[in-house]
Amino acid sequence: MEPNKTHIAVITVPSFSHQASTMALCKRLLQLNPHLHITFIVPILNSLSNASKSLIDSLSSFNFHIILLPPISFPQASNIHPALQIPLTMSQSIPSIRDTLTSLNNSPNNKLVALIADYLASETIELAKTLNILSYIYFPFSASVLSLCLHSSWLDQMVSCEFRDLPEPIKIPGCIPIHGRDLPNSLQHRSSQDYHNYLRRSKALLLADGILVNSFEGLERGAITALLNEQTNKYPSIYPVGPNVNQAGWVSSNHVNDHDNDSECLRWLDKQETRSVLYVSFGSGGTLSQNQMNELALGLELSGQKFLWVVREPNDFPNANYFTGSKVDPLQFLPCGFVERVIKASGQGLLVASWAPQVEILSHKAIGGFLTHCGWFSILESVLNGLPIIAWPLFAEQRMNAAILSDGLKVAERVKVNENGIVESEEIVMVIQRVMIGDEGTRIRARMKELRDVAVDELKQDGSCSMNLARLGLEWKNI
Repeated sequence: MEPNKTHIAVITVPSFSHQASTMALCKRLLQLNPHLHITFIVPILNSLSNASKSLIDSLSSFNFHIILLPPISFPQASNIHPALQIPLTMSQSIPSIRDTLTSLNNSPNNKLVALIADYLASETIELAKTLNILSYIYFPFSASVLSLCLHSSWLDQMVSCEFRDLPEPIKIPGCIPIHGRDLPNSLQHRSSQDYHNYLRRSKALLLADGILVNSFEGLERGAITALLNEQTNKYPSIYPVGPNVNQAGWVSSNHVNDHDNDSECLRWLDKQETRSVLYVSFGSGGTLSQNQMNELALGLELSGQKFLWVVREPNDFPNANYFTGSKVDPLQFLPCGFVERVIKASGQGLLVASWAPQVEILSHKAIGGFLTHCGWFSILESVLNGLPIIAWPLFAEQRMNAAILSDGLKVAERVKVNENGIVESEEIVMVIQRVMIGDEGTRIRARMKELRDVAVDELKQDGSCSMNLARLGLEWKNI
């Protein structure tokens, strides 16, 4: 490490999307504060994925020190629910994290001045307190979800039934009313371990010296204003620092050196008309059931719309591939004759197995819309490219995000689910046509252009969120 650098540590979690968001934050911190040195601490579940390796490789040109912690493994027969795997990994990694932070803090030349921990690693805030360094939570989700978390104790006391059974929407300060059924998965079963983990993490937010939230006022003015107004008396300092997303030239793949996939996608898009293609992707780990895959395939075909679809092996659990990928060719699960009719014969679409270079795809002139699972990272990427959204939430906080997009911001059409939990092909056809060629799509596109312009300004050096990061860096330098 160079002398006279201000040293901070950043702790992420074993999730590709969280790692990507946190690394994007750190890159912006370094660009705005060249005096910083960052030690990036990476807990590992089972083994480091190709996705994470690719992200870490992208840090070579930045002033990062990477520490990979000893892997945490669970017996294959344990059948631990995906929602519990990150909390368990983090709790078992605490001894390694404590040793790492203590060693860094004991350095005679460049002691730590601050710790930034992912929200899902919030238990490490107590370690920062014992080392007498400043502590911050990085909240990679929306400001609306942050407001929900900070009011979790109040909600828990006010509501006696399951949230999904509430007859009226919940009014969270600064946010649009949210139906209980649209709250994050962790709130859907109040007796579950997942819910208790949520309450524990939300209380830990109050211990931090500050919270960095991956959003900006132009996108969530109501939620951010409410948070800033309440911070003096109730909460730690709130710093809107978004949008933090991958940018072209950093890293865009979750497979190392998968250049053939990149080239095929982009070459195919180069041949398509401007704004004519719908990009279909459910994030880094979202999966559909076999029945739902069949309905989506039929809906895409009947829509008559050009599409680029990232296909995964079907699974009845929507987050089945969140931590582990599949080596099975997912295209074999498509309906009989679909590839021959829709891909080979008519050229209506392009199918990509498991992964595609999303950053480059979303910025391509041929893309006219994004059918997405509504992960916050994908939403911000869509905003930065001014793309209208078809909201198809699967798990975590994605239903709440979909409500914010469709009911609040009016920049998305949300798919309707039938009584069996399936989005039928007829519904898929209607929503695709509304967004891609209908008047509603034109209105959404105009609104998205406004949001894109604001988001681009935030990434400039004089943007308010960039200034928040610069101000933090200066505060750390002066300690």
